[in-house]
Amino acid sequence: MATKRSTGGDGTKLIVSNRRARHDYHLDDRFEAGLVLQGTEVKSLRGGKGSLAEAWVKVDERGEAWLMQAHIPEYAFGNRNNHDPTRPRKLLLHRHELQEIERAVSAKGMTLVPTRLYFKHGRAKLEFALARGKNVADKRQTAKERDAKREIERALKRRR
Repeated sequence: MATKRSTGGDGTKLIVSNRRARHDYHLDDRFEAGLVLQGTEVKSLRGGKGSLAEAWVKVDERGEAWLMQAHIPEYAFGNRNNHDPTRPRKLLLHRHELQEIERAVSAKGMTLVPTRLYFKHGRAKLEFALARGKNVADKRQTAKERDAKREIERALKRRR
């Protein structure tokens, strides 16, 4: 009898995280969307493979959201019907979410950045965020705050 891997209390299993997004952008509202995938893409993701490093989300003129330039490598045991690793993938969102996203991106000059790709109750999900780019000074300020917090924690640890 096979043993089940624990996925956590909420039934999610992280595939890939875009840690660079937190460094390069101020992340605001986050959204969760389902993905339209082919069979070999799901198999490859279940193996823990994939990358969101150069990925971005766009909303086209028809009001549909797409994940662009996300790299899901070809399934190793696939046949000639294997998928294209960087093909556009449709995101499944509610109409009101799409309208809110379109309004925010067009009005505020924000962009959509994918942050996590994971399985939730067996279904592939993408978390993406409305984001505003950081400039060099913002990145330095974030680094200073992180270092100051680390020093405070060290000082408190020494006092105990």
